[in-house]
Amino acid sequence: MGSDNGAGRVFIGSFTSAGGRGITAATMDQETGALTVLGSTDTVPDPSYLVVGHGPGPGGRALYTVSETERGAAAALDITGDVPQPVGELRPVDGDGPTHLALAGGHLLTANYGSGSVTALSVREDGSLGAVTTVLRHEGSGPDADRQRGPHAHQVLSDPSGNWVLSVDLGTDSIRICALDTTTGALRLHGETALRPGTGPRHLAFHPAGSHAYVLNELEPTVTICRWDAAAGVLEPVAETSVLPEESVCGGATTTYPSEVVVSHDGRFLWTANRGHDSISVLALDATGEKATLVTTVGCGGHWPRDLVLDPTGRWLYAANERSGNVSWFSVDPATGIPRRTGSLEAPAASCVIFA
Repeated sequence: MGSDNGAGRVFIGSFTSAGGRGITAATMDQETGALTVLGSTDTVPDPSYLVVGHGPGPGGRALYTVSETERGAAAALDITGDVPQPVGELRPVDGDGPTHLALAGGHLLTANYGSGSVTALSVREDGSLGAVTTVLRHEGSGPDADRQRGPHAHQVLSDPSGNWVLSVDLGTDSIRICALDTTTGALRLHGETALRPGTGPRHLAFHPAGSHAYVLNELEPTVTICRWDAAAGVLEPVAETSVLPEESVCGGATTTYPSEVVVSHDGRFLWTANRGHDSISVLALDATGEKATLVTTVGCGGHWPRDLVLDPTGRWLYAANERSGNVSWFSVDPATGIPRRTGSLEAPAASCVIFA
């Protein structure tokens, strides 16, 4: 979506329980990367992650959000105006603490961290949410007694082919591959890929060629590189790379909890957001997509970067810094992939940034 002045639409999620404004709508100046706030709504409690899909009216768009509360929920909002407006009612997801969501096959999927499950809800023609169609419960645990006593689904997304749904589970050190029945909304477990115990996988991002996936681990500052066979629905780990310099890992005084991984549109670079270290890591990918080399780290422009996103042009990178309450933006050097901070916007308890 854009306007005559070269501005695109941006939405920022934030934790209302920590003083956030809920969902903030803004415009982005494509020449400078600057964000300008249009307005905000706090109608959904703790809208920690957002996604855009089809909504009301011909060619309309809708915004979908999780409500990351103990009794988790999801909501749809109309974004045709300056401030998002609810479409239909807040829908329970039959899961606790949903942290992520995705649209697939006419359904909305949520990753429920607290209950270690993935929920599918139907999406109606007007963009509103219907009933829960299935809840797929994860099983298992990991070696970290504090964080991995049980399953903790942290992300759910479709693969580039659109044939599979992947869920990343921090508690079980694994990725589950599922098939979604687009008619009934049922999720069927197809396979599970085990990662190194104790790494705590949080999010993954696909290479634009669709041949590889990069799994960012939260309990260790590493990325696990995997081959992805879309025809067979098989994810195969092949390498692991640190996202921080050795001195930061071995001698650093601050524990780091990586949060988000982003791949450049041309597949040459990979970036991660690192909470604690409060940095953005830059990794160069080789032509095969199987080797990642750490180039450098730069400051995230705040404290506790919970989300990182690249704009549709690939020129600007945005970090949602939760504890400092701001969104910082960076221009990306197309030759080196190194971001340079160019601005910041106040956004209390910021949790994510997405583009419409």
